[in-house]
Amino acid sequence: MELLRGPFAGTSAVVLRGDRVLLGRRRGAHGAGTWSFPGGKVDPGESPEDAAARELAEETGLRAVEVVPLRWTSDVFPDEGLHFITLHHAVRAEGEPEVREPDKVDGWSWHRWDALPTPLFGPAEALVRTGWHPDVRPT
Repeated sequence: MELLRGPFAGTSAVVLRGDRVLLGRRRGAHGAGTWSFPGGKVDPGESPEDAAARELAEETGLRAVEVVPLRWTSDVFPDEGLHFITLHHAVRAEGEPEVREPDKVDGWSWHRWDALPTPLFGPAEALVRTGWHPDVRPT
């Protein structure tokens, strides 16, 4: 039986503009070559919403002006021995995305929700599997 570290709290920023969502192609060992929302770990004492805004700014330079919780997913990465509970957030943001961490992402681009690129990073794929859609408003 493989031991997993975690679960850790993770967060994602699902940035929507019109009928498009912001995704980046991941680099590095963890999820390389997959498409992902901006996001990362929630620091101790940090709220998931604040973490989503912080990660968004660190990774893209965008400034979050509204952060709304969507869903959570349980994401296991057996190759890395990690388990995250990812708290996904719809984010309205100002600015244009830029690559701030070139060691982690090749670039940012906008995609229609109904035509997402593949392969998706585990948490993004898990959010899609929940059935959530940008036209669905949180309750």
